[in-house]
Amino acid sequence: MKRLFVLAAALTAFISLRAEDEAQSPWKHNGMVGVNASQTSFTNWSAGGENSISGNAYFNGALNYTQDGTSWTNDLDANFGVINTESQDWRKNVDNLHLASKYGRTINQKGVFYYAALLDFKTQFAPGYDYGATPQRLVSDFMTPAYLNISVGIDYKPNEHLSAYYSPVAGKMTYVNDTTFSTAYGVKKGEKMRWELGTTFKVSVSYSLLGDKLTLKSNADFFTAYNESFGNVDVNWDLLLGYNLSKFITLTFQSNLKYDDDIKYVDSEGNKHGARVQYKETLGLGLSYKF
Repeated sequence: MKRLFVLAAALTAFISLRAEDEAQSPWKHNGMVGVNASQTSFTNWSAGGENSISGNAYFNGALNYTQDGTSWTNDLDANFGVINTESQDWRKNVDNLHLASKYGRTINQKGVFYYAALLDFKTQFAPGYDYGATPQRLVSDFMTPAYLNISVGIDYKPNEHLSAYYSPVAGKMTYVNDTTFSTAYGVKKGEKMRWELGTTFKVSVSYSLLGDKLTLKSNADFFTAYNESFGNVDVNWDLLLGYNLSKFITLTFQSNLKYDDDIKYVDSEGNKHGARVQYKETLGLGLSYKF
């Protein structure tokens, strides 16, 4: 729970540092930060159940620069949540850290196509466990795994809300700080890194709708390597929907869908199977601030 409050405090402090008047600056920023919480309590409840408390802090923001044919977009997505019940101690149920930075120079006078370079980094904050196993076992940690994608390509940006980026030359690094988990994430046994050269396609959407009450942000990444697995596409799709019920009360829906051909499904008994689609979602109601 301490991690949750530290993250919330850090994110709130970060957005309090406001830039100069955006009408006069090539820099534009937007995003949403918030804290969701829920609590359930039972007293002499005949239908069964147990007391529980859960919460998560999230930050989704962008800092973008556009001027004289130059476009530089920076996106940060951070989310951490925990849950506690009478029968179980505190457990992590939401955890991700995603940073993307893309720099481009316009190709044509209309300024909708750019030569661009992209750096994309993903990992998580804290250890993750398979709670269905007996005994529970560690399956991930900070920088285990971590993904770094570096590429150059063409970016189509017809407006500030949409970007479609394609790169025929993309490098993907999979990193594990703990080599115990090397093979679990497609890295050779005993090694920490795996480099792949391939092609990538990324679509980013950001809109404010219904009189700025509804926030929609979506990022979808597709990658396939130039090796024997060519055609097997790794997918990572993040979605955020936030609806403002009042100035500081927001209903949020967050989801992440991923597929990585190198990550094999492991059941509760430790048996490995083929790669599978992974999906998680979080629906929350809590305090938020849009900027």
